[in-house]
Amino acid sequence: RVLFVDDEAPIRDVMKIELARMGHDATICEDGKSALVAAEKQSFDAAIVDLRMPGLTGWDVIDQLKVSSPETDVIISTGHGNMEDAIQALRRGAYDFLTKPTKLAVIAGLLGRVAEKRTLKNKTIALENRLKAVEGTNIVGSSAPMQRVQHLIEKIAPTDSNVLILGETGTGKELVARRVHQLSRRAHMPFVAVNCGALPENLVESELFGHRRGAFTGADSTRKGLIEVANGGTLFLDELGELDRMMQVKLLRVLESGEMRRLGENDSFHVDVRVVCATNRNLLEMVEKGDFREDLFFRVNTFEIPLPALRERKADIPDLARTLVARHLKRSTVPEGMLSPEILATLEQHDWHGNVRELANTLEHALILCDGKVIRREDLPASILQRGRRRPAQTLPLTSASESRSTPDKPKSLRELEMEAIYEALERNAGDKPRTAHELGIALKTLYNKLNQSQAHAEAG
Repeated sequence: RVLFVDDEAPIRDVMKIELARMGHDATICEDGKSALVAAEKQSFDAAIVDLRMPGLTGWDVIDQLKVSSPETDVIISTGHGNMEDAIQALRRGAYDFLTKPTKLAVIAGLLGRVAEKRTLKNKTIALENRLKAVEGTNIVGSSAPMQRVQHLIEKIAPTDSNVLILGETGTGKELVARRVHQLSRRAHMPFVAVNCGALPENLVESELFGHRRGAFTGADSTRKGLIEVANGGTLFLDELGELDRMMQVKLLRVLESGEMRRLGENDSFHVDVRVVCATNRNLLEMVEKGDFREDLFFRVNTFEIPLPALRERKADIPDLARTLVARHLKRSTVPEGMLSPEILATLEQHDWHGNVRELANTLEHALILCDGKVIRREDLPASILQRGRRRPAQTLPLTSASESRSTPDKPKSLRELEMEAIYEALERNAGDKPRTAHELGIALKTLYNKLNQSQAHAEAG
């Protein structure tokens, strides 16, 4: 929808025909006053406004539209323009500045770019809404431990202080980080989540700090790092303890001075980022062993939010179960009777070593078997029905240990034997990767790399 304002009748007549021919829904006005009346009655994607008109000038129209219709892109059109007018137009928020006479092709191209911008903006809004629906932003739970967590979030969120979230795997550390971001003054800026343990060891610096073209083999183009992408917003560093000491030094500099430098560049630049970290490891013990820098620990540990394990807040399981089922079904509520008191009681009896993530996997398993009807006990995994037995809190790839054991006659490669040992350890540790890595005597980053390689190999066939 285009609003065209010009005091010259011949130009209005031509543009009424041409704008319609271009496929736009055009409203033609002869002066600024009638244009503002039209803008009050309906919204416009773009407005092409003559600068010099009797009564209200183009400047007056721009100022009024920015108040009454801030989403309308205003294009100034004038036959008396100069460089000063063009600069003033851009400073007042005009989308572009045209001098008369203007070719119709130029106007068509300009309106096409406005349409593309509006389409991208609508897609962004749609994607943000879908992301919120999938990830969720509300923390579920009214038990005393969760009320304490909510209280801490509300206290720290409005500040710019760094936050350290502590808790076992699957307790919802990223959800808490997102909630802190959502309630902060930075909510309209990016939230960038980084799993430090999953970053390839040889690309950690490039991923976090970015690189210049040619900085290393394979750097075919200049790329922003995730810290720079989060500029103005919140950077969430999950599994912070997995960063090596060299990266800890670089991160410390960002936290202390706000300065960073891309890989391969000499000049530093400033970023404004709030850092929220999370870990399920004891950073104090790592400091004592020399695996984690003490100065970085004190820098990120400005404010702690400890998260309770699910077994410590079993009263929240019914509400959590309903929320997880509704999210899986992409509905706002759970169909009546789908979660019976018997099923909820069974869920409350389990110890949930994999916490909320294990509960979510359990309910997904049950929903697949119940065909969208009432969940029965037999729809639950056997490990839930047998109290005390742990189940893995992740879905194993096609080349899992259980599958590889099903073909004993087939000779196994060294890689297959290695992955079988890894998946068996994951099963013993209920999918807890840090605990699995400790049992196997390997770095968590190495474990992630091997799992990713196995997944890629399975997908490749």
